Amino acid sequence: MKTNLDIKALDSAHHLHPFTTHHELREQGPRVITHADGVYIYDEDENQIIDGMAGLWCVNIGYGRQELVDVAAETMKTLSYYNLFFQTTTPYVAKLADLIAEKTPEGLDQITFGSSGSEAVDTAIKLIWYYWNLEGKPEKKAIISRERAYHGSTVAGASMSGLPFMQGIFDLPLPRFHHAGPPPHYYEYAKDGESEHDFAMRCAKAVEDKILELGPENVAAFAGEPVMGAGGLMLPPEGYWQEIERICRKYDVLLWSDEVICGFGRTGEWFGCQTYGFTPDIMTMAKGVTSGYVPLSATALNKRMADPIINADTEMAHGFTYSGHPVACAVAIRNIELLDELGLVGERGAEISRYFQDKLKTLDDHPLVGETRGVGLLGALEIVKNKETKERFDPAGSAGLACRNHCFQSGVVMRAVGDAMFLCPPLVISESEIDEMFARIRKALDLTAKELDA
Repeated sequence: MKTNLDIKALDSAHHLHPFTTHHELREQGPRVITHADGVYIYDEDENQIIDGMAGLWCVNIGYGRQELVDVAAETMKTLSYYNLFFQTTTPYVAKLADLIAEKTPEGLDQITFGSSGSEAVDTAIKLIWYYWNLEGKPEKKAIISRERAYHGSTVAGASMSGLPFMQGIFDLPLPRFHHAGPPPHYYEYAKDGESEHDFAMRCAKAVEDKILELGPENVAAFAGEPVMGAGGLMLPPEGYWQEIERICRKYDVLLWSDEVICGFGRTGEWFGCQTYGFTPDIMTMAKGVTSGYVPLSATALNKRMADPIINADTEMAHGFTYSGHPVACAVAIRNIELLDELGLVGERGAEISRYFQDKLKTLDDHPLVGETRGVGLLGALEIVKNKETKERFDPAGSAGLACRNHCFQSGVVMRAVGDAMFLCPPLVISESEIDEMFARIRKALDLTAKELDA
């Protein structure tokens, strides 16, 4: 068996990691994660680490659930693979489509499948354009998203994302993709004396202004994450999504909720749009649908969008080799059943979310913490040099990087984006594990303060 040093050498010799400055990683060597159980991951030195990010926002049911292992093995024996082309289906994809349709907002009950959030986003883009072509409005092609949004890393997904570092080096974004700002992040973008309501209306008006700039007759859809995730874990202020929905209806712009992070219980309801009280025309989902055990994504359409596509005489020439893979669908079905059976999207989930949010607020007294915020089992804190003025450490992002490293050394995973630190633990986390996690986070913050001499 290869030793950990062998694994690191092999990785550095052949593996191009995602979102990485490669020569830096190869000089230091990667961290090797060898096994996991519940909310814990373990590295090559058997250090136990609380996974405060649920992998990459996805391991909702926790690691090592035998129920998912069993259903995957059983399905591999029964039907290891078959495609959905040739006018064919399988029991697994039909049952999963029905189950997802039970959980989505009423009317969003037409489902197509892929293997990743990025594939779901690409699917949604194509189906939006197809819909408007069928409706006799082929000029409606512009898609508006927000500055600092994240919608995947394919050519289309990166174009739709509002993160310039993902775009310039690849000569993106493509035409048809547009961004509005500021994003709805009150702590960072509100003006002095501006109320949360006024800020929400200003952010929504920026979207309306972009629609008017492009011409409503040219705008196909507005896309947004209910809670903006990878760009900064930004929670929408009260009233924001209702105003966004009003604007979209006024100008006949499709409303797209990108639920790749928020879906399957992360914000307390099955989907983030339910938490925030708006009804989209189209939804994209992935990650939590299988808790990351196997790749799977889905795109859901409402009746308005689906009926013209279903009744069209043209072939919907879109799909993937692994659309609705039987093993992935079987795992997703059992995963969703477990979320129900364990009450993780329900009473127990609400209780543990309240406990998590209460513990998160206890970090407000730390000298480095300018703000804490969260919803469900999502949380963030802002690292600042001065709590009153919100002054950051120089250079920007250095404090977040230092804190992330101290988190790992203290036995907890937090993600840093700039000087914001994120939490997204598995939904199965217990109160005692939450206590342990926040004790480790406080230790990491203390170590960060010492390093920064704050």
